[in-house]
Amino acid sequence: MLELLEAFLFQIATALLYPVMLAVSGLAIYVVLLTGIFMADWLMRRRRESPPLARYRLALIQEAANGCATDLDVRFERLLQQYELAEIKALDRIRFVIKVGPSLGLMATLIPMGIALGALASGDIPKMAGSMVTAFTATVVGLGAGTVAYLIALIKEKWVRADLLEMEYASEMALRSRAPYQGMHVNRGDVHEIHEAA
Repeated sequence: MLELLEAFLFQIATALLYPVMLAVSGLAIYVVLLTGIFMADWLMRRRRESPPLARYRLALIQEAANGCATDLDVRFERLLQQYELAEIKALDRIRFVIKVGPSLGLMATLIPMGIALGALASGDIPKMAGSMVTAFTATVVGLGAGTVAYLIALIKEKWVRADLLEMEYASEMALRSRAPYQGMHVNRGDVHEIHEAA
């Protein structure tokens, strides 16, 4: 009975090899894309331009122009919450890699190692060596993806906190003046360029 269970589990693990390897490869590509987006954002912020903050200021102007002044505070608060939620979702996509990357790397390590041990038992040394190479490569990719995502998340969290503080300040100033376009020199074309660059 125990041998049947072991054989059953071995078949499941072997069947998971290709999906896990595909997931690790996709994760590596995703981290490359995240790094590119992060670098573009970093270059913008080096010029003291925050794409989310610029979009929020433009949204404040549009919100103030589209409704009456009596419920302006409620609409500003709702707009702020929407942007805060969007910023958190963007961070969650990075945190996902931090959690999943090492886990997938570990799975992609242990599965080929099990196959390698089976090959060793049957005397198939070339198959064992190939499985071990796959196992250690997957480990490096999974841990590397998680590490890069962790470093990006550390910096992005600081940016998000700074952006949210500035958004709250912009909302408060716009609400007090009842005219957010005063003191908010945001050009629609500039914001569009910032959005495209981000």
